[in-house]
Parts: sequence; C-alpha cells; structure tokens
Amino acid sequence: INAEYGHYYITNNLRYVKNTPEEEVKEQENPCIVRSLAASVMADKFEITLNELKELMENRALDGKNRIEEKYGGINKIVELLKSDATKGLDANSPEDLQARADVFGRNYIPPKPPKSFFALMWEAAQDVTLIILVVAAVISIVLGLTVEDDPDTGWIEGAAILISVCLVIFVTAGNDWSKERQFRSLQTKLDDDATISVIRNGDSVKIFTKEIVVGDILQLGYGDILPADGIYLTGNDLSIDESTLTGETDHIKKSVEKDPMLLSGTSVMEGSCKMVVTAVGPNSQAGIIVQLIEGQDDSDDESDDESEPEEDGPGSYTLLTTQPSIDQKPGDEEEGTQMVNGTGKHKPAKQSDKKEKSVLQGKLTRLAIQIGYFGTVAAVLTILVLIIKFCVSKFMVGENMCKVTTTGEEGAEDTIVWDHTVHDEVSCNSTLLAEGAKGTVEWVFYKGWQSEYIKELLEFFIIGVTVLVVAVPEGLPLAVTISLAYSVRKMMKDNNLVRHLDACETMGNATAICSDKTGTLTTNRMSVVQSFFMGKLVKHVPSRDMLTPTVVELFANSVSVNASYSSNVIKSAEPGQLPRHLGNKTECALLQFVGELGEDYEAIRKQNTEEDFYKVYTFNSKRKCMATVLKTETGFRIFVKGAAEVVLGRCNHIIGEDGTDVALTAKTYDRLVEEVIESMANDALRTICVAYKDVTEELDWDDEDATLKKLTCISIVGIEDPVRPEVPDAIKSCQKAGVTIRMVTGDNLITARSIARKCGILTAEQDGGNILEGKTFHKLVHDENGAFDQDKFDLVWPSLRVLARSSPSDKYVLVTGIITSKLSKNREVVAVTGDGTNDAPALKAADVGFAMGIAGTDVAKNASDIILTDDNFTSIVKACMWGRNVYDSISKFLQFQLTVNVVAVMLCFIGSCANGASPLRAVPMLWVNLIMDTFASLALATEPPTADLLNRKPYGRTKPLISRTMLKNIIGHSIYQMIVMLVILFYGDKLFELDIKSYEENDMPTVHGTI
Repeated sequence: INAEYGHYYITNNLRYVKNTPEEEVKEQENPCIVRSLAASVMADKFEITLNELKELMENRALDGKNRIEEKYGGINKIVELLKSDATKGLDANSPEDLQARADVFGRNYIPPKPPKSFFALMWEAAQDVTLIILVVAAVISIVLGLTVEDDPDTGWIEGAAILISVCLVIFVTAGNDWSKERQFRSLQTKLDDDATISVIRNGDSVKIFTKEIVVGDILQLGYGDILPADGIYLTGNDLSIDESTLTGETDHIKKSVEKDPMLLSGTSVMEGSCKMVVTAVGPNSQAGIIVQLIEGQDDSDDESDDESEPEEDGPGSYTLLTTQPSIDQKPGDEEEGTQMVNGTGKHKPAKQSDKKEKSVLQGKLTRLAIQIGYFGTVAAVLTILVLIIKFCVSKFMVGENMCKVTTTGEEGAEDTIVWDHTVHDEVSCNSTLLAEGAKGTVEWVFYKGWQSEYIKELLEFFIIGVTVLVVAVPEGLPLAVTISLAYSVRKMMKDNNLVRHLDACETMGNATAICSDKTGTLTTNRMSVVQSFFMGKLVKHVPSRDMLTPTVVELFANSVSVNASYSSNVIKSAEPGQLPRHLGNKTECALLQFVGELGEDYEAIRKQNTEEDFYKVYTFNSKRKCMATVLKTETGFRIFVKGAAEVVLGRCNHIIGEDGTDVALTAKTYDRLVEEVIESMANDALRTICVAYKDVTEELDWDDEDATLKKLTCISIVGIEDPVRPEVPDAIKSCQKAGVTIRMVTGDNLITARSIARKCGILTAEQDGGNILEGKTFHKLVHDENGAFDQDKFDLVWPSLRVLARSSPSDKYVLVTGIITSKLSKNREVVAVTGDGTNDAPALKAADVGFAMGIAGTDVAKNASDIILTDDNFTSIVKACMWGRNVYDSISKFLQFQLTVNVVAVMLCFIGSCANGASPLRAVPMLWVNLIMDTFASLALATEPPTADLLNRKPYGRTKPLISRTMLKNIIGHSIYQMIVMLVILFYGDKLFELDIKSYEENDMPTVHGTI
C-alpha cells in the first residue's frame, strides 16, 4: 500500500491494525481484506471521520452552528475536510472517489426489516380458532380410534385426515400471505428505487437516485422534497422545514447559516430552497438511527455482523459499514405524521394508523364474520345439546334392550353374560342367540346403567358439533377477498393506478365525492402563453420584437429568467417538429418558453445571475400567491416579482406605458385592466400571471414583506393556457351518472375556475352562485366569529358546492373532513381527494382515498396518499372507481355462492344429526369440499374484469348491508331447493336408489347412500 496512507501488512488472510508499535500489532481473521484495506486507505483521504460527523449531527439549531464554528472553523471548512466543493460538488467522472465515500461513510440504503419466514406465517395461520378446534377434534379422534374403535388399524384415519386438511389450509394461507408480502415489498422497492434528487456534480445540476447519494454530495432542495440524508445548510432562500416526523415540533423551522444550519433526513421542505452538503447517509443519519431502533437493530446486533465496525484509532482510522442505509422505509412512515387542525394551517401530530376507519368492505365483512360465527356456534351447540339429550333419554330413562344369557359350564356352574347385540324383541333375541350357537336360558333385560363405551359416543357428538361449526364458516372468504384485491391491484397498475394501501382499492368503489385538483388532473399540464398585455396593448398571440421596446423585452426576460426556480428548464427536442420538454414547474416553463419566443436566451441570463448572487428570495406559497427575487445592483437593489395577476397588480403603483416609460397606475386604470385584461383572459380559461419589478437605492427591512413588495411597476400580464384533457368531460359524465359528485379545488381565480369547470362538465351553464366560491368566502361561511370550524354552517354550504377557487390547502382539508363528518347524508359520504403539493398531505391523509400525482406530486404528497396516479390523469381515478366496484361485486357474488352452500350444509348436519344420531356430512369431506370449491370459486369470481356497466349504479354506501335483498332472495331460494333435494336423499334415498343399507345404520363403514 502507498506509504502516503500509512503502513499495512497482509499475510495469509490476516489484517494487521495500522500505525501501532510492532509488539502491539493484533491480527484478525477477515475474509474481506481487499475491501477492508481499501476503506482504510481511503479513510485517510478525508480529514473528518464518520463518528465525528455523527456526533456533529446530534446537535440542533444554535448548538450545531456553534459546534461547527468552534471545532471546525465554519461550514466551508467541513466541505473542505470532506474533499468536496460547495460550488462544483463532487467529481462525477471519478467512480473511485464515489465508491471510497460509500465504503468509508456508508451507502444511502437501510436494509429493510427481514420478511417473516414461511414457517412464521404458517404459525400465524395456525392461530385461527376454527383450525385449533379442528386440531383438538382430530387429536381426540385419533386417540379414540386407536383405543376405543373395534379396528385400531383404521380407526385413526379420520383424525389423521382432519390434520392433513388443516395442514393444507395452513399451507395455502401462509403461501398466500407470503406471496402478498413479496408483492408489497416489490411495490415499495419500485417506489423507492424511482426516488430521485437534484445534486451538483462537476458544476452541473443533475438528477440521481437517492440511494446513490454519498457523503460530500451537494444537494439542491426545493419545495416538497423529503430530505434523503443528513446535511448542513450552505446557501438558500426562505427555507422552512417540517421536522415533526423526527422531533414532534409542529411549527415549521426556519433554516439559515446564522440560526440553524442542521438539516435532518426524513424532514420535509415546506417552503423555499437551499443547497446542503451531505454529512450522514443511511443508518448513520438521524432517520436511519431511528429506523434501526424501531427494528431492534441496536449496536449489540451490529457486533454479530460479518463485517464489524472497529473503534476509531484517531486520525486516518477507518470504519467498515455493513448495515447499509436506504430510503426504502421512509422515516416519515415510521414516525408520526401531521394533520391540520380546524383548517387553520396549524399541525398536530397524528399517527398514521389512526388515520382512517376500516374500509367499507372491511367493516361489512367483519360484521358478517361475527354473525356467521354466532350462527355456526349456536348451530353447533344446539346440535350437541339435542344429541346429548336424545342419548340420555334413550340410555338412562328408557334403557337399552339387551339379552342376558345364562349358560351352564362343564362343572355345572352358572355363568351370566350380557350379549352385546341390541335387539327389538325377545323372539329376535332368541333367534340371534341360536344363530350364534349359544346354549342355555335367555332372559329379557332393560339395561340403564353407565357403560365405558358411552364416552366414545359423547365425544362423537362433540366432533359432530365441530363439523357443524366447520361447515358454517366460509373458509374460502378471506382467500377470495385477498385474491380479488391482489388481482385488482395488479391490473390497476396497467390503468396508471399505483396502489399503496390495499383497502383503498375497494373503498374507491364506494366513493360518493371526488375533490380534484385542476392542473394536470383535469388539464394536460402542458402550459403555454397564448395572450399577453405589454405597453397598454392586449395581443392574443406572441408579440413581435417590433411591437416592444428593447428595454421592455430585456426587463421581462430578466424578470422571468431570474425570478424562477433554476430547476425549471425548457429542453429543446432533438427531433424537428417536436415540442420542447418542460422540466420543473410548468407555469415557469411556459414563461421561459415565452422568453425564448421573444428572442431572448434565459440560460445566458441565468449564467450572468447565479443563485449565489441572489440577495433575498421570497418563494411562492399558497398564502403569498407570488414569488420575488432581490438582486444587488450598482445603484442599490432590484426586486423582480411574479404571481397571481390580481394580487401582484394590486401591489403596483406604476405600469409601463405605450411609449415604454413608467406611468402611474390609477384606480381607474387598475379597474380597467382587471375588467379588460385579467377577466378577459380568465373567461378564456387562462391562468393570469403578472410580472413586475421595483428598484430601490437603500437597504430595506427585508423581513417586512408587505413594505418590500409594495409600489411595484407592472411589466406585463400574460395568459397561460392549460387545455382540458379531451377525455375528461366524458369521464366526469360517467362519474356523475354513477352517483359520484365531482368538486374542483384550484388556486386559479374565480373566473378561470368557472370557465374550466364548465368545459369539464363540472358546472352546467345554469349553475353559479353557491356552486362556486373563493377560498376566503368559503372560510368565512364555515367558521364562526371566533374562527373555529362550525359543522352546521358547513352543512349549509357543501351540498351545492362544485368549485372552490383561490383555495389554500387548509381550505381543501376543511372541505374533505367536513364532508366526511357531516351527518346530512343518509349514508356517510366516502370522499376521495387528489393532491400534488406538500401542503396537500393533511387532506390526502384525512380522505378515505388519497390520490397523489405521480408526475407533479411531491414526495410528501405521495407518502400521504393511498394511490399514486402515474399519469396525473382524472380518467385513471374513474378506472380506480370501476375496479373498486368490481372488487365489491366479486366478493358479493362469492358470498352468495358460498353462503348458499353453507346454510344448506349446516341445516343438513343439524337435521340429520338430530334425526339419526350422526351427521350425514363428516368433517373431512366438508373440509376438502370447502377447500377445493372455495379456491376455484375465488379464482373464477374474483378475477372477472370490470365493465362500464358498473358505473350505471349509485354507490352502495357504508350502511347498506353486504347481503342485499336480491342476494338474500337468491340464497333462500337456492337453499330451499337444495334442502328439499338433500332431505329426500337422506330419508328416502335407500328406497329411491334401491339400497340395502342406509348411511346411518352402519356409520363406521362407507356406504353408497352416504356417498350419494
């Protein structure tokens, strides 16, 4: 090894600890010498150790800042110690360096908790009460068969057959659970493997998979990102972090170099953006440590690993990492989530497990299972009681007819025996004795005493009762539900529905209301500027350069290029005639493309004004409704602002006039622009954006937003078109026909929202007034004078509401939770909601089914959802509704089929047992019939594809019984028919089929009658 890194000695698969006196050299066996030494050598390359970084990240807020400054001399010094560059990042062309960092500091991968073994799943399946009863009955049957039965060689067979059938049930159940767990792990792995993050490598911003992050990487974080690793804040703008998943702190934490530079994995970016240097990944990150504690992977467990973690020996010492970090299990899923309180935007901790009640089908199946259990238990107990009473009356009250024979022995002694043949009269007794060759006198006896063989008969009554219970329980029902759901989930993947929670599939079939976003869901999310207002003129096309002064074009291009997320880009297509590709925020991409159409190069402008040059940034949020960027100039500061047209224009006191100079914006001019420009664009279903700027010569109080973002000069107002998806109107009609109410929740202004809603078919030409509200109006209508949510007031608003414009995430949350808790409807409303933003997470969690956008959605929104729409398309929601109804109907069909058989079997066992003293149906045949029948019936009925006819009926609702009137009629009708046929065969089968022996006359032997 190069002496630059210290001295190492390799001998016969032995590793020697470096830098120690020769007499203290210790040797250890290690099969991974090459890797160990590589990690050791590369550890010397970095001037800070893993343990030092872990210790550093345990500090919070000012303690972290002080620790960085006192021990390391500042954040930039830590970047140097990690051999990274705050501007250029790591060298993407040096895989050796990236590998070394992974070896020394660990990989961003946490091994998932080991799955349960097949034997563990079998043990869980064996805990079923019915199976336990069957096992007990089987053991008793085997013992009696070997001890009491006349033929011990065959008496054990029935008990053994019951055990075999129980084992088969356990095996099938465990196999199904094992397969289901593998599917879910595969799904989770797919979700996690697709997770990406922006990093800077070689000076360029690139997207990499989160599992490829290494210590020293420079990450670019933006609104909605979940931090995939621990790190330290470098530069940023207006960054607010939600740390509730780790700390329980409900308020958003402002981050900056001066106050709190410590960034923790698993937390979420709620506002702003930043760059951070990664300091800990995987199991060494704060979230990774918590995950390992949850899974019981403490330090003592690590000592048993093949590759251990040696203690630090000072500078240049090394660490071998075996428990590699991962984002497979999001820390946010393990910890507490957040939910909105009274729609005020405040959060409180709320455990995910408490998020929702049971799904519609789950609740109904649970109630049905309890009812079937009661029915089966009552039938079994009643059967046992009738048999015992009948037995006691015949044996101890009436007595058993027996023959007492007295014979004379060789020496004349008399010997009395009781013949073991039951007879009907004395004549038949004599004839029987003569046939057997007995000699002596015969005496008629009524024997009423206890005999030991009665124990066997009483135990057989118990087995008959167990048989009745086994017959009553539809063992195939759980299998049918699982097969149907698993089949539907796989098929829904092809319909662009990535199901995260299995029960959401069938819950969607009972949805009565869908609260949908507009952008990307109802529209194409392919935005472009189609109208613009410059220098006093409204044009409905891209204005030519001749129409505008160079100063105005430059001012507009600079404002749009700089005052936007630098992750938003327009990529020109390599193929001629193809539209450019939009990356990042679609509205910003439309504006950047418009800059290019005006003949300007936004990339060149950004190179002149890097993010490091930004003096202050006010990022866009739902409250601010605009974004502003402050640049330092030679004469002072220039502030660029863009946002909702009526909001930004309301902050302006000047506008660029027809000659390209600033003119005063009077109240009269403002009203005219609102009416003739903003409302005109909105009536054409366009999103209106106002672009403005402001020059100041002196430092302002930048924390005073209202003062800073006042007295602006309007540069332009643009109208951005986001066309309605062509398939959406028909899909909405299908939903309305199916009894599902569609409500659109959007941030657009009232006029644009109304226009889009009418194009989609959510609003008809006659609907208006109470059918469409702005967020502020809605908030006032549903809250009392103290600002508390009022359900009674809400119940006056929501039934007619169809469009909520200029809404905030808290408005969406109030709408969803209010509808769910409302008692207006006869059946409790089942609400689905779509969301893409971080602030949509509370509404997604609160809804019965939360749909996150797979393309435009943030990580926080996806983690809060039940289903991810991989194409962000509303029609996929309609398909999910169809699949949900199909699951419900498939289970109903199976239940009708299964319960008919079970009712007949239970009644037949009861009647046959009471009449003949033995069940015509034995436990073993019924178990096998149920097992085979249920499995194939499940496959047949649970895998039927959905049809459009499913949307021609209203949702069933939560309170409607699972067994409908039609199903009940079918079950009763078929049961009566089958009972008549079975009873005729039972009591008259021997005559009908000319049989010599009835099944109940020789219970121990198979008969033709019993087989029939």
